[in-house]
Amino acid sequence: MNRNKRTDYVKNLVLAAMFLALGLALPFLTGQIPQVGAMMLPMHLPVLLCGLICGWQYGGLVGFVLPLLRHALFLAPPMPGAIPMAFELAAYGLVAGALYAHSRWQCLRALYRCLITAMIAGRLVWGAACLVLMGLGRMQFSWPIFLSGAVLGAIPGIILQLLVIPAVMLAMDRTGLVPFRKRAGETAEEPRC
Repeated sequence: MNRNKRTDYVKNLVLAAMFLALGLALPFLTGQIPQVGAMMLPMHLPVLLCGLICGWQYGGLVGFVLPLLRHALFLAPPMPGAIPMAFELAAYGLVAGALYAHSRWQCLRALYRCLITAMIAGRLVWGAACLVLMGLGRMQFSWPIFLSGAVLGAIPGIILQLLVIPAVMLAMDRTGLVPFRKRAGETAEEPRC
């Protein structure tokens, strides 16, 4: 492993650990009130940022581990709800990171496309995991339950994600920590967005 790859690996590992710690701590801001946490989705923010900044591998791993580790440490989110959430957050990190890394230009427009696609994919994965989990427990999982859990109750959190994540990425771009990079081979005359 050459020096640059090793430096990137260590940097991504440290950032992923920071995002994991942030995901463990952020839900305390909701006051441990389950209804507020379900609306604001505080664990989703660091997972999406991890996927965008560190890459899909780190985002997927942090997303999967975060709800399970948080349940083991603080008993929140409660079981069995932590299991579908682990799959949902893994999908968030995977999809956001993969799409953003493969977008033609890494800019604000591409960031929003990646975020929205990742949110939709994560919610679909959550629904599929709930369907399987509830099917194993012989419980009903219907379209209204999916809509209320995946969309209607999460609107404040979705808005928060669409405001906070681009703001953080732009701030990191301005400081040079995580620039919106152009792909190799692109000329300076080509537009960034």
